[in-house]
Amino acid sequence: MTAAQIEIQLLAILVALACVIPGCFLVLRKMAMISDAISHAILPGIVIGFFLHQDLGSPLLMITATASGLLAVVLIEWLRQSELVKADAAIGLVFPALFSLGVVLISRYAETVHLDIDAVLVGEMTFAPFNRWYINGVDLGPKAIWVMGTILLINLLLLGLFYNALKLTTIDASFALTLGLSPQIIHYGLMAVTSLTTVGAFDAVGAVLVIAFVIVPAATAYLITHRLSHLLIVASFIAIIASISGYWLAYAADLSIAGCITVVLGGVFLFTQRLTKPLNRLMQKHVTTN
Repeated sequence: MTAAQIEIQLLAILVALACVIPGCFLVLRKMAMISDAISHAILPGIVIGFFLHQDLGSPLLMITATASGLLAVVLIEWLRQSELVKADAAIGLVFPALFSLGVVLISRYAETVHLDIDAVLVGEMTFAPFNRWYINGVDLGPKAIWVMGTILLINLLLLGLFYNALKLTTIDASFALTLGLSPQIIHYGLMAVTSLTTVGAFDAVGAVLVIAFVIVPAATAYLITHRLSHLLIVASFIAIIASISGYWLAYAADLSIAGCITVVLGGVFLFTQRLTKPLNRLMQKHVTTN
């Protein structure tokens, strides 16, 4: 196994674990598809950040892209609270508009820059080992690994600090409000973390795999356990296994890494669903007969 192969797999695992943390709460809150909206809505923010700084590696892109993702959340909430449309319709109205704006900006003003639409959708993880971080001539490894490692640490720190608040507002927002917690602030905090995580993973793995990592491991784990702490652990384990096996499937078949990891995640979900369905029926039958 070469150093590049290890780095690509490590990057996939870091992205997976960073996405799983907000993903579990989004699935429990029945807001999983908002990750789709954010992952597409950050595109105009990336393009605008590039226009301002003319550097794809600038931290400014992360700021403008995160702001673009939060803008999508605010617009979705505004439409939902207007009671003119339902939440799913609000998501369907906002993210295509923002994503299309980003595509138009890329097609019109960024044709000569590595911001092509294919890379935006599926990413290209094989390029990650070539974009390295050097300090005083010392090679510290791929920049993407440092970025996602930092985001993962931030997510873990915030999870540790606000675990109980997230748990209470997710399970019973009204009860959390009586305890002095603000479900609205926690909600936008979760959306900010989701946006930041999506932005960090966007360039390396593309929008499709980000959505898959946010939704599928958590949804699969939810078939096995409904306890939040176990859900986070099981979802993380599924994401790691899918990252490694998906990479080697792509390597053996000479296919897209992001595409193969997504296919493996889908296969794991379908297998788990088929496995747990008869077990649930058996348990229900046992309860009824007793």
